[in-house]
Amino acid sequence: MSEETALEAVSRLYQEFMEWPFPPRLAGADRAGFDLVMLDSDTAGCVFIWIKNGGELEARGRSILLRCLARLDRVIPVLGEADAPEYWHHLHEMAQLVAGSPHVAAK
Repeated sequence: MSEETALEAVSRLYQEFMEWPFPPRLAGADRAGFDLVMLDSDTAGCVFIWIKNGGELEARGRSILLRCLARLDRVIPVLGEADAPEYWHHLHEMAQLVAGSPHVAAK
């Protein structure tokens, strides 16, 4: 059996992620100076577009994704248990896989 491709892995993680509701108590919240609703929607949107485009992301999307990844790197360390850290780790994992793919990182 072959190893899971990045596209397959991200698609699977995205399906799992979409089953989780956004943590309700974080609506309107900000951590490390970033609006969590916007960070969530921008990151998930880039991941969705990457999946929809068969593992490719255009320059603008790549720029947004990399900015989101940098913000997640700042937000995650300041999250408390009540901030649903597993939700953010899952989002971060997808963003990292997409950012590390050849059609994103190499362009």
